[in-house]
Amino acid sequence: MLSLRGLAFLLFVVSGFCGLVYQIVWLRLAFASFGIVTPVLSILLSAFMAGLALGSWLGGRLAARLVGGGAGRAAIAYGVVELVIASGAVAVPWLFGLGEDALLEFGAGAMGGYLLASALWIAAAILPFATCMGATFPLMMGFLRARLPGDERSFSWLYLGNVLGAMCGAAATAAALIECLGFRGTLLVAAAGNVAIGVAAFTLPLARGGPTAAPAAARVAMAAAPPTGLSSRLRTALLFATGFTSMAMEVAWTRAFTPVLQTTIYAFAGVLVTYLFATWLGSTWYRREVAAGRTLDGQALLALLFVASLLPLCANDPRLHESVALVLRSIVPVSALLGYLTPQLVDEHARGEPRQAGAAYACNVLGCILGPLFAGYLALPALGVSWTLLACAAIYPVFLLAARPTAAQPAWQRTIACGVLLMALGAGVVRTHEDPVTYAGAGADAAVAVRRDHVASVVSFVDDEPAGAPIKERKRMLVNGVGSTTLTDLTKVMAHLPLAVRSEPPASSLVICFGMGTTFRSLGSWGGRTTAVELVPSVADAFGFYWDDAAQVLARPGAKVVIDDGRRYLKRTMRDERFDLITLDPPPPVEAAGSSLLYTSEFYRLVKQRLSPTGVLQQWFPGGEESILRAVVNTVAREFPHVLVYRAFEATPEVPLHLAGVHVLAAEWPLEPPTVAQAIARLPEAAKRDLVEWHPQMPLEVAWDYVLKQRLPLADVLPGDPRLGITDDRPFNEYFLLRRFFPSLAPALQDVLPPR
Repeated sequence: MLSLRGLAFLLFVVSGFCGLVYQIVWLRLAFASFGIVTPVLSILLSAFMAGLALGSWLGGRLAARLVGGGAGRAAIAYGVVELVIASGAVAVPWLFGLGEDALLEFGAGAMGGYLLASALWIAAAILPFATCMGATFPLMMGFLRARLPGDERSFSWLYLGNVLGAMCGAAATAAALIECLGFRGTLLVAAAGNVAIGVAAFTLPLARGGPTAAPAAARVAMAAAPPTGLSSRLRTALLFATGFTSMAMEVAWTRAFTPVLQTTIYAFAGVLVTYLFATWLGSTWYRREVAAGRTLDGQALLALLFVASLLPLCANDPRLHESVALVLRSIVPVSALLGYLTPQLVDEHARGEPRQAGAAYACNVLGCILGPLFAGYLALPALGVSWTLLACAAIYPVFLLAARPTAAQPAWQRTIACGVLLMALGAGVVRTHEDPVTYAGAGADAAVAVRRDHVASVVSFVDDEPAGAPIKERKRMLVNGVGSTTLTDLTKVMAHLPLAVRSEPPASSLVICFGMGTTFRSLGSWGGRTTAVELVPSVADAFGFYWDDAAQVLARPGAKVVIDDGRRYLKRTMRDERFDLITLDPPPPVEAAGSSLLYTSEFYRLVKQRLSPTGVLQQWFPGGEESILRAVVNTVAREFPHVLVYRAFEATPEVPLHLAGVHVLAAEWPLEPPTVAQAIARLPEAAKRDLVEWHPQMPLEVAWDYVLKQRLPLADVLPGDPRLGITDDRPFNEYFLLRRFFPSLAPALQDVLPPR
């Protein structure tokens, strides 16, 4: 039979599980409602953390009052806040949907008015539920303090359970729950967990404390554990600093590790789960040290943290390796040390008193709020990955100098010397994907251009490979170190092919995903208004690196580039105009995190509303899993009555269709595939020149023959299961782990679209 402390631990495991489920799913729903832009990420995480801080502070004050009237009152209050949290599974998605419509009038996603309005809306939606989450710690501590007096380390015990649950929640959400149940089904699982906790909490006042011998021994050991050697004021400041640096480093790691981890949802989940697992290891280590009556002093921990925080930078030089395992292992030491230090500081500050624990934990969470904002909006754009991580690491020696000297001083001085050496290496020797010198061997034809903003780092350079190839074939674009596009005829065809299907030149065209600007530039050769929507400001700024005539293209009448989320742009400009062409080139891979929002039924319904009566959608599929290709085509075919499919003409015949790449054309009017003669006749003279710009000796008849003979019967690309597709709730392309590792489950996971 579980003791009272064991039952409380179990409740916090489940609570931590549910909390990470909410955070992950709410973030994705916020992207769908407010745009896949970095401010939405920062706003939601900051609002989530602000709620935890507020709840921790308020909960501490409330617990102190409730316990005076009996321990049971604190347990009942704990159960009530868990039930309130459960209601957020339904309330937050509904509120996000309201905000999506209400804020469309506030302009582009990069505009200050919209950022402020969306920040307030997101905060108002999740703050009540995040506040309840923050209140759980002091409320349970108040109950335990009243029922088990003398236990001064109850925070670290609950913290250990919460981190364990959070790790399991992050892993289960990414690996199974969303793929099986979708976002809303996953939220209901979390809600059921909170309801179960709430009901169990109502029975806590009736529970027996359990055997007394073990807790008594634990209390003796805890009382004997040595303090950190830090003053109360320094402890509070350090709690803020550890929260600040840990979250700032997480943001920097995400950008630094992308070249190795890539952009799938499992890469981000891997970092989160590794961080939480290491935090749990550190917390477990601390609890065992406490039970043995010994703990590391503050100076030793600060010295170790200084060294450990530099390891992710020094161990992930792109010249050394491309190992996912090494990348993830590099964050384990610093995460484990933070998992050790944080509960130790709160325990020492609070001594089991819930009000003091709530205030101390609120300081830590306040740092977690400001850390991502500092890294994302100030440090990374201005300093880059290396100096952001170095700045975070440099905070720990500052606290070390302010701490009282201890007998361990010579040991930590040697550790600091190692840290100084690593910092020197990080500043002068170690490279990241942002450093121009990393590409020093890449073509002397043009300078390397590095651009950074709050969304991403963009590197433009000319490669040495393939040797002897024209410079246009060697120009590269890396977004956070990952190649996103090249100068290829395929991107020209994304403009010319769908327009050649129409009998009239376009009055207005839209490109979603700017890339190197090739499609946008080619559309300009047809005349009319041309708009491109791009998420990353630095991608649009790099246009001139790839095209010498970029300034002239942008100066054309009706040409404009908008920095916004493509989906939100379509919604907020609903009354402005209809487009004769909407062409999409989502960044590869097709499994990239967030990419499904440009492949879903809901998105295609929105596109239909924005097309003119003779408008055409061009959806590029860059190649990937066969079932994803069929899901994309089936989703388009579900929404549009007329669909044409063309295999990428650049791929050799032996390349399987799903790897070659596919152009999908769709409309609500009967699409007739043009003949070669019709296609040539419909192109303006400028468009004819643009199509063969890189092949001036190639006759237009030959060029169009290459493209048009790749047409495929639609039936050959549709799936056997008519319900295979992609929706906002079931992002089939992004979540694929179960069906790839357990193929027998694949048929059960393909019923995504509703029955006809």
